[in-house]
Amino acid sequence: MNDTTVKHERSPIVVIMGHIDSGKTSILDKIRKTSVQLREAGGITQHIGASFFPAETIIQICGELLKSTNIKLDIKGLLIIDTPGHEAFMNLRRRGNSVADIAILVIDINTGFQVQTYECIKILKERRTPFLIAANKLDRIPGWKSTGNTLLKSISLQADYVKRELDKKIYEIVGELSEEGFDSERFDRISNFTKTVAIVPTSAVTADGIPELLMVLSGLTMGFLKKRLNVNLGSGKGTILEVKEEVGLGITIDTILYDGIIRQNDTIVVGGKDKPIITKVKALLVPKPLDEIRDPREKFKQIDEVIAAMGVKIVSPDLKEGVVAGAPVIVARNDDEIQEAISDVQSEMKQLFISTENLGVILKADTLGSLEAIVNYLKNRNIPIRIADVGNVSKRDVTEANIVKQKDPSWSAILAFNVKILPDAKEEILENDIKIFENKIIYKLIEDFEFWHKGEIDRLISLELKNMILPAVIEFLPGYTFRKSSPIVIGVKVISGKLRPKMTLINKDGKKIGIIQQIQDKGQNIQEANEGMEVAISIKSPFTVGRQINEGDLFYIDMSEFNFKTLTEKFKDQLNESELKALKELVKIKRKNNKFWGL
Repeated sequence: MNDTTVKHERSPIVVIMGHIDSGKTSILDKIRKTSVQLREAGGITQHIGASFFPAETIIQICGELLKSTNIKLDIKGLLIIDTPGHEAFMNLRRRGNSVADIAILVIDINTGFQVQTYECIKILKERRTPFLIAANKLDRIPGWKSTGNTLLKSISLQADYVKRELDKKIYEIVGELSEEGFDSERFDRISNFTKTVAIVPTSAVTADGIPELLMVLSGLTMGFLKKRLNVNLGSGKGTILEVKEEVGLGITIDTILYDGIIRQNDTIVVGGKDKPIITKVKALLVPKPLDEIRDPREKFKQIDEVIAAMGVKIVSPDLKEGVVAGAPVIVARNDDEIQEAISDVQSEMKQLFISTENLGVILKADTLGSLEAIVNYLKNRNIPIRIADVGNVSKRDVTEANIVKQKDPSWSAILAFNVKILPDAKEEILENDIKIFENKIIYKLIEDFEFWHKGEIDRLISLELKNMILPAVIEFLPGYTFRKSSPIVIGVKVISGKLRPKMTLINKDGKKIGIIQQIQDKGQNIQEANEGMEVAISIKSPFTVGRQINEGDLFYIDMSEFNFKTLTEKFKDQLNESELKALKELVKIKRKNNKFWGL
């Protein structure tokens, strides 16, 4: 029988995600009874990991709970992906959808929602992935005492002020989730888990709530994900979590196999940055159950085949640096399958990379998953993209940003997510004064860019507006004639608008009076006089005061029709009431001679 016709129920793939210090790895450590976190710098997850929790372990941890709730465990186990923040979840991708079946979003119950929490929820929404909340660090609620009982029993034994504080913290999370469009409630108060996000209070220190978390997780996967778990035992399909260079092995790929089988010596087609890579599997390495792929207590075990769902390290002699995290891995056992896999991989990779001649930002990210998430975010914010690519910032990226700068400096920026800036690129950035943004949090990266972009637009508008002729109406003040003939020097009051040197003055009939040469206030030359100011001006003019020009006359700043249209169409929001009033007066004068002027 062909193995593609054999149905197989794989283990659910669970991703655990949350803010950097919410306690994600600590929760898993409590279950694994390992010390992965303690061996990592600063106690923070440094690399992406995958741990398999067999059904026996789940029953051992929450057996009594399962009995009391009449839940019969009907899954082989749970494959849990541990993540630094949310990066693994972004890499768990399959043509824009998530490979993960369900997610645990870990929130520090005391500090609540943080920047990466919102980012995780946004990505969960985009991928339409069901999730539950582990409201962690329950032990840090003032007065909490661990009793060694079930969570609900422990809660009932707490002092009243502790119960009130716990409820307050839970409902703060409920409120935040409501703002994000989700109904939620503490797990024991939910009647319909399909419509309400379950919140399970937990402590990775005392283990309070850990059995309940596993019970709710198992119940959700069995109740609502069964159909999704039925797969064919055909050629394996997976996604790369991480690309690593291992001593003695060369470049390896930590992969989550979500469908089918992969065997030693199989041909695989892997997504490469430039083109699909066709190679053979030299070895398959897996950690032992309850161990962890990124930091195993014991050496990896080499096996002949892996059946989905499982985390596996693939060793191959032909893997090159062009392999990127988040790319697909497809097993192909004959020529037809190889060609089909190449086509599928090319199609999927092509969707993610962007290269256009359009004006827009240059985006560089560390993995395909990150790239995809940021591209979607930028598109939702209507931020145009010129280039979106995986890899470090290169000289070419700076050149592209400089091309944009020549046409629209407000979009001339490089967004670098978790990547390096190459030395030659640094030189080009300094030489061409290109703005670069670096951050490991997507929200912050985009917010920083948007703040700069708005400021850059304001700066460019201000600069362009400075070179525009602005409207003004001035009154020739009686008794303030200092020189009657060219250059005429008189005292004037700015009735409305803004007066500047080099501007042409006309009278109420539209006749040209002359050009302002200087403006003085209290004997000092100034470059601008605003409404209400009384200043002296010198005018280069063929006319004479007392003949063609008289004290008490009103004069108007003249402008071309093009200047007028640009002001009203492009800068109207930048003009104040006084300037708009002066503009209306000018239009009246101009339309005495040409009724269609400015239309």
